[in-house]
Amino acid sequence: MSAAVSWQVLHCAKRKTCHFFFSRSQHRLLRRCWSFPLWTKRAWLSSTSSCLNDSYQGGSATPQGQLRSSTGEDPDFQLTDAQVTAILRANEQAVRFPESDGRGPVLGFESNQLAANTPMEDRRSAVTCLQTRGAMFGVFDGHCGYACAQTVSERLLYYVAAALVPRRSLEELEGAMSGLKPVSPILHWYKHHNDYNYRESTSLYLENLRAFWRELLADEEEGGGQGMRPWDALDHAFRRLDADISLEALATLESDPMRSMALQAAFSGSTACVAHVDSEGVHVANVGDCRAVLGAREEDGTWSALPLSRDHNALNGAELARLRSGHPESEEATVVEGDRLLGMLVPLRAFGNVRFKWSLELQRKVLESSRDLESLDIYEYTPPNYLTPPYLEATPELTYHRLRPEDRFLILASDGLWDMLDNEGAVRLVAEHLTAVCRQEAPPANALDPNSATHLIRHAIGTNDYGEVDPERLAAMLALPEEVARMYRDDITVTIIYFNNAKHRED
Repeated sequence: MSAAVSWQVLHCAKRKTCHFFFSRSQHRLLRRCWSFPLWTKRAWLSSTSSCLNDSYQGGSATPQGQLRSSTGEDPDFQLTDAQVTAILRANEQAVRFPESDGRGPVLGFESNQLAANTPMEDRRSAVTCLQTRGAMFGVFDGHCGYACAQTVSERLLYYVAAALVPRRSLEELEGAMSGLKPVSPILHWYKHHNDYNYRESTSLYLENLRAFWRELLADEEEGGGQGMRPWDALDHAFRRLDADISLEALATLESDPMRSMALQAAFSGSTACVAHVDSEGVHVANVGDCRAVLGAREEDGTWSALPLSRDHNALNGAELARLRSGHPESEEATVVEGDRLLGMLVPLRAFGNVRFKWSLELQRKVLESSRDLESLDIYEYTPPNYLTPPYLEATPELTYHRLRPEDRFLILASDGLWDMLDNEGAVRLVAEHLTAVCRQEAPPANALDPNSATHLIRHAIGTNDYGEVDPERLAAMLALPEEVARMYRDDITVTIIYFNNAKHRED
C-alpha cells in the first residue's frame, strides 16, 4: 500500500471521517450512517450495540489512543496481499454433500463471513434433514447486539425440522425423551470452527422445542400424519420461535446466566432469511433485509438474477402499507419516520426486539425485576410515538420456486453485501468465478479465491468506481480500526448453495 493511502487511512481513523479512497456505494453507506440524530441514551452509544442497524456506533471499549482493527488485531496499514487474503478467508467454508450423485437436492455450498462490528452480529446456519428429504440454510443479521441472531441461528432450523417430520417420527422422539433413551438426530449440522454455540442454554432450548413438538402431536389432523409442507412448516416455526423468545424473557429460569441470555435475546433483534431446498424446489422464508437471489444460466449462455425474497424496509411500498394498516390513521406519519420504524429501526420485521412488541407496562415490569441490566447492554428507553404496540413481528414472507434445469445456485446474504452489490452484479461475479474455477483460470489482476463467497466479499469491499478490485482500497478497508470500520461497511455473511441437477453437474 502506498504511503499516501496509508496516511489517509490513519488520518480517517483519528478523525472518523474520510472522503478519499471509498467507492460510491461506500459513501452512500457512510451518509446513511450519519443520517440520524445521535441519541444520548447509552443504548445507542454502546460499542457493542447496533440498534439502528445501519448506524454508526459511537463509544469504544478500547482505551483512548489504542486503535484496534476490526479483526481484533493491532492495526497494520501496510497489509500485504497474503495478509489480506488471510483475513478474507478466516471464516470461509466449503462443503460438498455426500448425496452429490444425483439423489440429493443440493450439490454443496460455500460460505464466508467478514466482521465490521465487534463482536460480529451476523450468524449463519446450514443443515441437512435426516428424517425428511432436503437441506436448509440460513443467514441472520443481528442488531442491538448479537444475542438474538445467535439464538435464532441455533434454534430456528430445529423448529422447522420438527414441523416437517412425520407424526410417527415425533412419537418416537417423544418416547425416547420420556424414557431417557438416546434420541435419533433430525438434523446434521455443518459448522465452521469459528461458529459459536450457547451451550449454557441447551436445556432451555430443548425444553421449549419439546413443548413445540408435543403441540404438533396433539393436533392429530395436522398434515394427516405426514408432517407439514415446507411452506407451512417455515411459517409456523418462525412465528413460534419468536413467541418463545419473548416468553423466555418473562419466565423464572433456573440460573442467572440463562436468565441473562434470555433477556439479551429478547431485547436485541435479528432478521432471518432461510431457504429449504428439496427435489421439488426452493422455499424461502424471509424476515427483514437479508436477501435470497437465484442465479440461472439461460439457453443463450447469459446469466439472470431472480430474487426470491423482498427486503422488509422503508423502500418496500407493500411493506409500508402493511405496517401502516395495522395502526390508526393518526399514526400514519410516525409509524415509519426517516425510513425507520418509529424513527429508530431499519428492518420492519424481526425476531426479538420486544421494545417494539410489548406494552410499556410489561417492559417496565421485566426491566425493574432484572438485575445488572447495564452489563447486559439493556437500557430503559421508550421509542417515540409508542402508542399502539406491537409495531414489529416475525411473520415470514414466503416464496416458492420450482427448480429448473437452468437454475445453478442461490445466494443468501446479509444486507452488508447488498449495500455494496446489486442482485445482477452478485450473480455475475459468482458465475464468472465458477467459470474461471472450472477452466482453472485466474484473473490476471488478482489471485483467484477458491471460494465463491470469499470472491463476492472481496469484490464487495474492494471494487473501485471502474468495477475493478483495487488492492489498496481492499487493504485499507480491512485495516480500518474497529472504532471506524462500521462507518464504512456492515458485517457481511454470504452462503452460496449449488443445485444438484444433471445440467449443472455436466457443466
